[in-house]
Amino acid sequence: MASSPTSPDNAKGWAGPLRGVRVLDLTRVLAGPAASLALADLGAEVIKIEPPGSGDETRAFPPHREGESHYFLSVNRGKKSIVVDLKTPAGVALVKDLAAKCDILVENYRPGVMDRLGLGYAALSAANPKLIYCSISGYGMTGPLKDRPSFDIVLQAMSGALSVNGEAGGLPSKLGLPVGDLVGGINGPIGILAALYERTVTGRGRHIDISLMDGLVGMLGYLAQLAFFTGEDPARQGSQHPNLVPYGIFPAKDGSIVIACLTNAFWVRICAAIGAPQLTDDPRFDTIEKRRDSREAVNALISAFTTQRTVAELEDLFAEHQVPHAPILGVKDALSQPQAVARELVVETQHPVLGPIPILNRPIKFAGARQPTPEAPPVLGQHSDEILREVLGLGSDAIAKLRADGVVS
Repeated sequence: MASSPTSPDNAKGWAGPLRGVRVLDLTRVLAGPAASLALADLGAEVIKIEPPGSGDETRAFPPHREGESHYFLSVNRGKKSIVVDLKTPAGVALVKDLAAKCDILVENYRPGVMDRLGLGYAALSAANPKLIYCSISGYGMTGPLKDRPSFDIVLQAMSGALSVNGEAGGLPSKLGLPVGDLVGGINGPIGILAALYERTVTGRGRHIDISLMDGLVGMLGYLAQLAFFTGEDPARQGSQHPNLVPYGIFPAKDGSIVIACLTNAFWVRICAAIGAPQLTDDPRFDTIEKRRDSREAVNALISAFTTQRTVAELEDLFAEHQVPHAPILGVKDALSQPQAVARELVVETQHPVLGPIPILNRPIKFAGARQPTPEAPPVLGQHSDEILREVLGLGSDAIAKLRADGVVS
């Protein structure tokens, strides 16, 4: 590993299970930064390379506070920033030197860009055979679309995910969460951690090819299998399920509530909760298939009950009967609800410009061990001197020359 558990990086306590692992982060915007964020959350030291001037493109995404972008803050906690000009030979040489000191490299440029810079896997692994190199792109490194630019909504459309989202009979609707990009933040770390384990056996790293479209297609899950079974595209159902009823959003006196019935056992509980236990044995509704085929009748029965009660009343009733349910919370309420507070999903950290700010906490927790509060996302170039000095061992004169030559800033 790049550093020992007793190194200064770990002076604040248990960083996480990836303590001592060093990551070189050549990513920007969302898909790549989400992947390196997961590694930082797990305790790795993440060195983020940013271009001079503007840095990561998301630093310019409004709204801002004191010049700091909400977007950049959201996916760069716990990382270190160094500004390097990759348009200069000295800048490329510096990144090569850093890669030789790292366990993992993550990049999300279009296929071929890193090779043209001289920073492709073949070049870097020759100097560091243990390097695990993860490339994240819209369509992957092979196939007819590999060179095409992609954004979240484009990937949702190409993968089939967009086609199944939206109300029946209406236009498809993009998922509110940018899952087309965020899937890279899931599959990238999975591949990296698997390769990290493999390296303990082989002593060598490898190149990982993560396609965001592949990831979204993989998430189709039972919808893909439904298409295989029926030979037809699954229809849009809005918030409802194609085969499970009741399942979706139901009106209340003062809003709406989600109810989900996955099995016959839950149907029994729902019938008891709405004061109609006789529906359990009603031959129209006594199997999953019959409820699916009688969707309108079932939903009408449930809605007739829910419209007469408030959301709070329905919550109490369904909780008493152990029915899967939830109020529809806005983001602010979701972040401040008792469960989120108990799980410490939001914490306060100290930002060098903004002062104390709330940020999302790590989503993965380890029983019996506690990581410190994540460090704030870095300001542009905040750690340039630290990285040059502590990782590459450069002295003040060498660092000053790199600055004077415009290689780092």
